Amino acid sequence: MPKRQLTLRQIEMIRAIKVAGSIAGAARLLNVSQPGVSRTMKHVETILEIKLFTRSGGKYTPSPEASGIFAQLNELYKKLNDLNKSIEQLEHGQDVQLVFGSVPSLALAMVPRALRRLRERYPALHINLETLKLEEAIDYLLLGRGEFVCMSYRFEHPAIEFQPLADGELRCVVHADHPLADHDHVTAQEIAQYPLIGVDPGDPYGQILNSVFINAGVDYDLTFRVRFGSMVIALVRQGLGIAILDNFSLADLGHASGDLKVISLSDPVHFSTYVATRNDRELSSFSDTYIELMREEMSQLWHHKAQ
Repeated sequence: MPKRQLTLRQIEMIRAIKVAGSIAGAARLLNVSQPGVSRTMKHVETILEIKLFTRSGGKYTPSPEASGIFAQLNELYKKLNDLNKSIEQLEHGQDVQLVFGSVPSLALAMVPRALRRLRERYPALHINLETLKLEEAIDYLLLGRGEFVCMSYRFEHPAIEFQPLADGELRCVVHADHPLADHDHVTAQEIAQYPLIGVDPGDPYGQILNSVFINAGVDYDLTFRVRFGSMVIALVRQGLGIAILDNFSLADLGHASGDLKVISLSDPVHFSTYVATRNDRELSSFSDTYIELMREEMSQLWHHKAQ
C-alpha cells in the first residue's frame, strides 16, 4: 500500500472533524472515543506531512494548504451519497424494469398473483410482461427481448435451458346449469359426450389438454378451437360447451364460481411447468425473486387442494 494512501475510516474521521469543528464533536458524530479520533488525526497528518486543520480556542477549521484535499473529500462524499441513494432506489426497484414473458395459461392467474407479491416487496419496480405462444417464446429469448418465459411445456434448444416451476393438473370446467355440474369427478368418456371447447391439438398446450382423451383411448371432437384459455372460459360461460383446462388457468374460479363449475377428473392427468432462459445470461435478482414467488403461488394450489 502506498505510504500516503488513506483508509475510508480515516477519511470519515477527517470529515467528521470538519463538520463538527472539534475532536469531541467528531467523536460524538462517529460514536467513538475522543482519544481515538485524536490519535487518528495525528497519524493522518504525519503520513500526509501536512497540517489539515488550524486550531484556535478548541475550534478546528480546514487549513489553507489542505483546501485541495477537502475539495476532493467533498466530492467523494457526494459520490458516496449518490451511491447510497442508488442502492436505496434499487432496493425498492426504482428506475428498474423487469421484462419477461409467459404462456397464456400461466399468465391468466398465476403471473398476476406473483406480481402482486413482487410489487409489495419492490413498490417502485416497473414490469414489462408479454403473453407468448411457443413459437414466439423462442425468438423472445434468443433476441434478448426479456429475461425469461414462464412455460407449461419444454423443448430442446441448444441456447435455452429450463428450470422447473411446479406440477399442474387438468380439470373439467362446465356451466353451472350443465348436466355434469353436480358431479365431483368426471371421466374422459363422460366429457366427450358433450360439445367440447379447446385448444388446437397441434399446439403444445393443446396436446397437454387433449391428453385426457388420448390417455383414455377416447375419441373426441372439438366443436370450438381457440388459442387462449381465457376464451375457452368465456365460451363455457356462454353455455356453448364444456372444456378441459389446467388448474393454474382455473385458479381464480376455485371449485365453483357462480355460473361455472370446476370438476376433478376421475383419472388425474398431471403436467410440468418451467421457466425458460437463455443459457448464456444470468438472471437479475428481481427475476430470481419473482420466479421463487411463482413457485410459492403455484404450490399453494396443491396445498389448498390437500386441505
